Amino acid sequence: MGGRFFRKTGAGEQVKKLVVKTIMERSLINEGDRILIAVSGGKDSSVLAWALSSIRPALKFNYELSALHISTDFCACCKKSALCKRLEEWEIPFNDLFVPVIGRLKEGEKMNCYWCSTQRRTELLKYAAENGFNKIALGHHLDDIVETFFMNMCAKGTLLAMPVLLKYRKYPVSLIRPLALLEEKQVIACATEQNILKNACTCPYGQNSKRRDMRNRIADFIGGKDSGDVKRRILQALGSGQIDYLTEE
Repeated sequence: MGGRFFRKTGAGEQVKKLVVKTIMERSLINEGDRILIAVSGGKDSSVLAWALSSIRPALKFNYELSALHISTDFCACCKKSALCKRLEEWEIPFNDLFVPVIGRLKEGEKMNCYWCSTQRRTELLKYAAENGFNKIALGHHLDDIVETFFMNMCAKGTLLAMPVLLKYRKYPVSLIRPLALLEEKQVIACATEQNILKNACTCPYGQNSKRRDMRNRIADFIGGKDSGDVKRRILQALGSGQIDYLTEE
């Protein structure tokens, strides 16, 4: 991977190091992959796009990157021009797709995070399959994965979490999560260092979500200086090979 590439100790270098580690250990990217990055305009997906573009010198294979932003009928706060310019600087082509998430709700149903996620994921898969992409890169980080596991366990009674690599049966596309070893605070530090936070997008439905409550509970449970190591051990345990909980319904 080249020691020189990671000699610096800044937040961005730490992100790149952990992203390369995740990619190599989990075989997330292979020679000739066409990867579609789902970009919201927020810190997570923006840092992901920056990292996948920046680590090219550290990897021994070639891959193609493109980005897709899904616009909805309830959130227009993303600064698309700034996002497009940023992606252009990173040599990542950018496209925008409108999805009427609220417009698809049936009478009597209320808007929620799960519905929005399902609609956007379906459109991502369709777009990727129709345009020849074999992988979709999502910006979920370590905290997202651990929180999802505990949320599913406590709220649904199921032992499921976000997989680092998910191969679909119905689609010729795989999902990858290259930020899986990164805590949110590391993503924020990188976004700050790279001046990415100014383009952040805030969802009006996510301010007081159940996920935020679970995050606070987890902090109380495993808080401390070594909390990051504990979360990574949880991630390792979820995909230990005996029973793989890193899957999605």
